[in-house]
Amino acid sequence: GKARVYRNNPPAWRHRGAATLPRGFNDAFQVQVRVGRTGRSEGHSLAPLRVGRARVRRAHSYLNLERIVEAARQRRCTAVHPGWGFLSENPRFAALCESHGLTFLGPPAHVMALMGKKTPAKKAMAAAGLTLISGSDGVLDDAADARRVADEVGYPVLLKAESGGGGRGMRIAQSSAEVESAFNEARAEAIAAFGDDRVYLEKLVTGGRHVEIQILADRYGNVVHVGERDCTVQRNHQKLIEESPAPTLDPDERARTLATACDAARAIGYVGAGTMEFLLDDGVLRFMEMNTRLQVEHCVSEVRSGIDLVEQQLRVGAGQPLSIAQDDIALRGHAIECRINAEDPSAGFAPTPGTVRVWQPPASEGIRVDTHIREGSVVSPHYDSLLCKVIAYAETRDEACERMDRALGDMKVEGVKTTIAMHRAILRSDAFRSGAYDNGFIPGWPPEGA
Repeated sequence: GKARVYRNNPPAWRHRGAATLPRGFNDAFQVQVRVGRTGRSEGHSLAPLRVGRARVRRAHSYLNLERIVEAARQRRCTAVHPGWGFLSENPRFAALCESHGLTFLGPPAHVMALMGKKTPAKKAMAAAGLTLISGSDGVLDDAADARRVADEVGYPVLLKAESGGGGRGMRIAQSSAEVESAFNEARAEAIAAFGDDRVYLEKLVTGGRHVEIQILADRYGNVVHVGERDCTVQRNHQKLIEESPAPTLDPDERARTLATACDAARAIGYVGAGTMEFLLDDGVLRFMEMNTRLQVEHCVSEVRSGIDLVEQQLRVGAGQPLSIAQDDIALRGHAIECRINAEDPSAGFAPTPGTVRVWQPPASEGIRVDTHIREGSVVSPHYDSLLCKVIAYAETRDEACERMDRALGDMKVEGVKTTIAMHRAILRSDAFRSGAYDNGFIPGWPPEGA
């Protein structure tokens, strides 16, 4: 696998070299293309930085902190962009970069550590004025402690890994009788996935919607938001469709929470791009967690605002203030993103690795495609199956849906099966168009009679 290095003799605020790190071998090139596009526009050039091979265990390639830092220093880099996976939320990696004279393009290590532990993060956000989901005050001592808290908040409940993410280390208990097994299973998965067996408990909100807020902050206390994104359409906690603005969010609740999210980020000393995730429950946005990185779905916010979030990351990392104030940000129209994967939805979303023989992405008005794929590209079975992100922009939600549907209809991919047909079914469904859906099901999928 390869990361990328930007190298030249730039003006003072620019980085002499900035290595980028991927989330997975397929996804790696998406990071390189996206960050590289902005890097070149800011005067940086690209050169490969090898940190492993596609078939090498992750611990010996993209998860080997010392090896990555050594490679970056050998290339005379001044900064590291961690992408949006793997090490992008690893405080030890951020600290290691800083201790070796490399600017980590993200928040300080101590802030990342705070927000990476779910219960301290929730306490910090509550202190700043954000509303929380009912649950335990901290990590649970044992199954008996879990049952006591669950009995207090009411069933069903969700046991969650303290260091978790991506849906791992999570188990549902529908009744008191299920708490012990859920607690033990969540702990076992947490220790295997994150090396930390601590878990906490939250009330499981049914019928809610998943909403996230995009934050930008610099080292001088300047914090802005770039609106919210609704990511309710998911499968196994993996996002399928994102859109902005959130179609069912009350304007007053939106304004209140956006402002409070900025205050919260400022209170903890946040720096860089980040995303706060909320559950919309009975009209109230309740804080769940913060992703201390640029997210895959950042382009939705870019399309509505016209702001290059990577450019702001590079500026902040170079010690410059944000080039925008909140009053400068105008969020216009409606944007929808579909994440197209090399998966077969009719076969339980089984990955479909292989060689892409035909690749014709849409190129119509109001459509943006972020991708690394071209004809002949090989989709590896070892990592993430993301092929591309298709983003549609229009003045209204209905127009954006229609534009996306037409774009996906124009898209041609052969050699691997994809999720295109599923996305079109969702977009055409009455439930999605009316907004009458929640995080308990995928609107329009599977099709009736399937």
